[in-house]
Amino acid sequence: QVQLVESGGGLVQPGGSLRLSCTAPRFASDSCGVDWYRQSAGKQREWVSSIGVDGNIRYADSVKGRFTISKDNAKDTVYLQIDSLNPEDTGMYTCKTQYRGLPGLTWCSGTDCRGQGCNAYWGQGTQVNVSS
Repeated sequence: QVQLVESGGGLVQPGGSLRLSCTAPRFASDSCGVDWYRQSAGKQREWVSSIGVDGNIRYADSVKGRFTISKDNAKDTVYLQIDSLNPEDTGMYTCKTQYRGLPGLTWCSGTDCRGQGCNAYWGQGTQVNVSS
């Protein structure tokens, strides 16, 4: 079982910034990358950003310009920098990683693992509250 650990959430005033972290064991060597999601009260979970092990980056339109995703392969950690926070950013932020299986049976399509033997893991999440 792989355990992903998020951190960095908290209470911040509107206009502030936070840097969230997601530590995923061996993500750089064994996975396809990391996806960040968030879920606000009463809403469905939404995808916000992804970074592939090849460095390819994507953002949801709703967060472009304020969210910056990056990775530190040596630390098996992906960061999500959130600037200009507003109350609509309040929610639980969770990371997900899809690990590849045997070579030749699985491959990466962006951060998605395809083929037989892929395994997806989620972290427990880190809560972000934006309020004055």
